This record gives sequence, structure tokens and C-alpha cells, in this order.
Amino acid sequence: MSSTKYHSTFIGRLSSIVLLAISAISFGDSTSGQDAAAVSLQNGTWEHVQAIVRKNQGKVVVVDIWSTSCLPCMKEFPKLVALQKQSPSEIVCISFNVDYIGIKSKPVDTYRAPVEKFLKKNSATFTNILSTTESDEIFASLDLASIPAVYVYGRDGKLAKRFDDSLFSDGEEEAFTYEDDINPFVNALLKASANE
Repeated sequence: MSSTKYHSTFIGRLSSIVLLAISAISFGDSTSGQDAAAVSLQNGTWEHVQAIVRKNQGKVVVVDIWSTSCLPCMKEFPKLVALQKQSPSEIVCISFNVDYIGIKSKPVDTYRAPVEKFLKKNSATFTNILSTTESDEIFASLDLASIPAVYVYGRDGKLAKRFDDSLFSDGEEEAFTYEDDINPFVNALLKASANE
């Protein structure tokens, strides 16, 4: 083999290795190939979310409203994934992404790649919806000032509690977390329904 041919082959193989390394880094080490393949993202509206809630009566449903531009949302998101894994036969988790802001030059599918990348990185194998309604319209229709926001529905399909950054019952403003607020509430719902 000539040195030029050898050099080309070596560079080609080296390029392949570099591309594989970059691909692994960009998706994070926490994603196995199988989990990434099981992650899906569908376009939809808040009405679609409500239809899924109705379809899952008999289970506790947790709906997380989030965006890739919301750092607190992304920080808490892995805990939504963990919650689904905790009791998959009794809990249904749904993520509702509101990245779409209604700019004509940036249609809904413009946001798909970064949202999917984040979902795959976190192995979010539950129902993931990319809102086709612009975020301001979602916030107005839900009377929601900001995200993150999490809606928890009881086994009867009715909203049991809404977690957001509005004033809590004690009158002090504070952020909620899955660990301190949502998980204990969901576990209490599960325990109460088990005792009925």
C-alpha cells in the first residue's frame, strides 16, 4: 500500500472515531441506544394532553409543562423520568413542551431537534408532546404566569393539584421541586387510593 493511500485510510478511520466520540458526548452518557430509540415526540395541543388524562383514569397522571429555554424546568426534568420509573403501573407521566412561540419564520418543527435531543439524553420514554399552540396562548388559557408547572391528576381524572411558582398557601413565594413537593403529593394520592 502506498503511503498516500495509507494516509487517506488512516485519516478516514480517525474521522469516523472522532464523529462517534462527538455523537456520544452530545447525547450524554446516560442514554442507552435502546432508551433513545424508545423516546418519541409528537405534535399536539393541551386538548391532546387532556384526552390522555381521560384515557388513563384509574392512574395518577403527572403533566410537566416545560421548555428548553427554562433552566429550572430542565433541572427538574430527570426527576419526572424517575417518578415514571417508580410506579409505571400506577403513574403516567406526560411532558408538554412549550418551546414554540408563534414566530412565522420559526414553525413548530423548528424546535423538534433540540427538544428530542434533550428527551433522549434523559431517556424520557413516556408521552412527550411538542405544543403546536404558541406558548403565550397556552399560558393565557391556563392562567399560568410562568413555567415550570406541573399538573397532577388523581385516579378519578380530575386535577388534584397544580404546582407552579405562584404563591403557595402560606403566602410566601417559593419554587417547587419533585423531591420536596410533587413526589410526596403523588405518593399520598397513591396511598389514599390504596386504602379506599
